[in-house]
Amino acid sequence: MNITKFLNKVYFAPRLKEIERYTDHASELQAGVMYRLIRMAANTEWGKKYDYASIRTYEDFKKRLPIQTYEEIKPYVARLRAGEQNLLWPSEIRWFAKSSGTTNDKSKFLPVSKESLQDTHYQGGKDAVAIYLGQNPESRFFSGKGLILGGSHSPNLNSNHSLVGDLSAILIQNVHPLVNYIRVPSKKIALMSDFESKMEAIANSTLHTNVTNLSGVPSWMLVLIKHILEKTGKQSLEEVWPNLEVFFHGGVAFTPYREQYKQIIKSSKMHYVETYNASEGYFGTQNDPNDPAMLLMIDYGIFYEFIPLEDVGKENPRICCLEEVELNKNYAMVISTSAGLWRYMIGDTVKFTGNRPYKFVITGRTKHFINAFGEELIVENAEKGLNKACAATGAQIIDYSAAPVFMDEHAKCRHQWLVELGRIAWRSLTRTWTTPS
Repeated sequence: MNITKFLNKVYFAPRLKEIERYTDHASELQAGVMYRLIRMAANTEWGKKYDYASIRTYEDFKKRLPIQTYEEIKPYVARLRAGEQNLLWPSEIRWFAKSSGTTNDKSKFLPVSKESLQDTHYQGGKDAVAIYLGQNPESRFFSGKGLILGGSHSPNLNSNHSLVGDLSAILIQNVHPLVNYIRVPSKKIALMSDFESKMEAIANSTLHTNVTNLSGVPSWMLVLIKHILEKTGKQSLEEVWPNLEVFFHGGVAFTPYREQYKQIIKSSKMHYVETYNASEGYFGTQNDPNDPAMLLMIDYGIFYEFIPLEDVGKENPRICCLEEVELNKNYAMVISTSAGLWRYMIGDTVKFTGNRPYKFVITGRTKHFINAFGEELIVENAEKGLNKACAATGAQIIDYSAAPVFMDEHAKCRHQWLVELGRIAWRSLTRTWTTPS
């Protein structure tokens, strides 16, 4: 028995039995998560404020706690960063995941607890591997090493006791020491802050390593891969790492990068697995290579609620628990977590494609759509249109932006698209596109 089959049998395969419960016991699993979170946080400042000790039902929870955005929790985060504890969650908060900013802030600093690391983020990574190995019994995943591409971290408020950084850097910093034997690059290189220097160091340290799997953000990983190919003079990545078999990706949509990856990783045996691991928590893993939807991970330290997109911003929006959601309807995701985020609206929108088990696709952001004329153009539909245009023209899109052009003197309104093209037919030129709304 090879090492991969052995580890799968004793460590990963048993977890699949538990994940099978997602199909018929979703409500039960989610209720258990809610009660566990409430019980653990009952004696925190937040728990006392909302009398967690007397919460008996989901309706109690729903009526008592307000919906939160970063603006509401920001004062608590500031106190946590200053060293106060037991505010939102009972265990010590030393880590803060730096995320993209709000309207009023350059960055958000989201608390990360030891519980959220173990029962959410790391568990998500383990489950992604378990699902992959279950689908690929002949995998040699552990015969080589995984290349994990992450960010960096720095002291919080000039204190080494508390740190801030990219979630990926926090995960690398706190990973179990045994995991370092099966991953590259070294922690010292992985946490380098200068991106160009990091790319060079990773390339130099991994060129002669048996890399079997990749993990990271598609855009960052693409930069690294192209650097490695340029450095080695190779045409495809399997010439460098012949045993490469899977890329676990997340952070940004993979669709704009898919064709580029096909050009630089030409092996028909290569697998791509989408994951949804945000600063706020690990939410989903693709469990079917033929279905872009992800499985909602419902037995982690996260309790889910959902607001219909049309109700976002209303004073009294409709709020659904998991069992109340409808298929093919856009929802804003609301989470309560083992890091002390309570009924927190993360800003992402999702659409469920199945409910036995619950599977979803990311459709955009609550503030990332165009609705200047009642058109409600969301990211999902924009990318569908761009994909059709690429398929018809042979174009390859690197990046794009869109904005409304409001009604002019002729009572005409439209959207304006700025598209950066990596490849297009010779007779076409990169230009600004304008299309009717």
